[in-house]
Amino acid sequence: MSLEAFLHDLHFDIDKTKPRDLAVDWEDGPLAYKLYRGLPVVPLSPEVPLTLEGSEAKLLPDLRQMGHFLWYVFGLTQMSQAVLASNSMMPTMGLLQLYRRFAPSGGALYPNELYVYLKVEDLPAGVYHYDVAHHRLVLLREGDFDSYLARALGNRYDLSACFGAVFVSSMFWKNFFKYNNFSYRLQGLDAGTLMGQLLEVAKRFGFASGVHFQFLDRAVNHLLGVSEQEESVYAVIPLSIEPGIYWAANSNESEDIVSAAELCRELPTVRHDHYIRSRRVREFPMLIRMNEASLFESLPSIPRIREKKIVDGEDSAVALPRMKRLLYDLASVSRKRYSPDSDFMMSKVSQEQLAMLLQETTASFRYWNDLDGGYENSVSRVSLYVCLYNVEGIPAGAYHYDSDAHALRLIHPGDYRLQLQRGMPSDNVNLFQVPLCFHIAGAKDHLTTTMGYRGYRIQQMEAGMLVQRLLLTASAIGLGGHPLLGFDARLCDEIYKMSPQGLTSLIQVPVGPYRQSPRITGGLHG
Repeated sequence: MSLEAFLHDLHFDIDKTKPRDLAVDWEDGPLAYKLYRGLPVVPLSPEVPLTLEGSEAKLLPDLRQMGHFLWYVFGLTQMSQAVLASNSMMPTMGLLQLYRRFAPSGGALYPNELYVYLKVEDLPAGVYHYDVAHHRLVLLREGDFDSYLARALGNRYDLSACFGAVFVSSMFWKNFFKYNNFSYRLQGLDAGTLMGQLLEVAKRFGFASGVHFQFLDRAVNHLLGVSEQEESVYAVIPLSIEPGIYWAANSNESEDIVSAAELCRELPTVRHDHYIRSRRVREFPMLIRMNEASLFESLPSIPRIREKKIVDGEDSAVALPRMKRLLYDLASVSRKRYSPDSDFMMSKVSQEQLAMLLQETTASFRYWNDLDGGYENSVSRVSLYVCLYNVEGIPAGAYHYDSDAHALRLIHPGDYRLQLQRGMPSDNVNLFQVPLCFHIAGAKDHLTTTMGYRGYRIQQMEAGMLVQRLLLTASAIGLGGHPLLGFDARLCDEIYKMSPQGLTSLIQVPVGPYRQSPRITGGLHG
């Protein structure tokens, strides 16, 4: 199969991404976290703060603060037990026990891993893996890698002004065992929701942060000691306490340009033993092919990706009330965030709630990245559409949210709940009980014309980052949201007239009031 056909099936023909007779071997499934063996470990403080309301970092963080930061980004935060009703996608499994984190993940499988390069007090400088299961750091390489990492990122920032960097990787088998080739799409989205949580946590700790999507993959993977046959880094996020560091990025972009092979020769190869639990790991050649096709061996000057603003027609618009920026305790909101299944219940949504949800989601999504030429993303590459019903003062219909005008642009009037429900292969969510059904849209070519196959995973990550902002804002105003990939993208594209704009629906997120489900939960914090 060609890679173009593979990406088409991932988006428009999901059934072709996995064998019809696929039987998931739950007994031999991998752990949801990677466990290194035989390496030095550094325990992190379990006494995490119970509130995160924002502060300005005036001093470099110490090991204790970094432990708190990592826990709020990706730590095990909650144990949940529930008895799930059967549906067409999942037979009754009896008692289901899950260890949750603040960022959502498809099937709660968490295919991503976190690594950090740190230069902080009470810790030898070096590269570490965040051991989620034990809330500790595992030392992979000790030393100062400022020069190495700066060149691996194309000298696009001053790493000496940073106290560290976070690496977000995808470990292919961790959700391939269940979703087969469809896991490739999930891995990018899951990485994005994790990155969305990371950037929001960084704001609360007063850290300046930015996302690097472009880097020398083999050099970064070599630094961490991970094999590209099973895992690869998707994004690098440097951290600093100097607020303006990223606005001066790209100043040294042309200096000391090297290839991935040249950089790799500067460090000895390391291979660390790790445990995943599965006794039999099936091959995933399409994931490896996609990953290899996405790698950068060198970093030539890549032009800024300039997204065109969506041009709405002459249809009617609904101006939304301007709201003050939403200030909330991220710790509390993260704990409350919940993905309702059959728990949605229809209730009227006020214009103020909808206005706050849309305004805050898009405002909080602005972030520095290396695709926007050293500036925050002024025109987002992903955008919000919504089919709404039972919203106070707004007729039911399909709308595009114009963030500049803070208005809803009507595309099609009417109640689309039946069509959207028919477009779902699973009956796990009753959309007739959902007042707001969001769709995040992006370029139909998945950025491949400008970024090659790397563009696909970048688009999925940005969609995931926006999803997490939407979920956090919904939680802050008392609503629940459930990200879904089981939906008919063609149907949604037709509803919103996306094809003439060169857009397509990337993910569906029902949002609305919900009742508490019959489950037992407990927080996992000191």
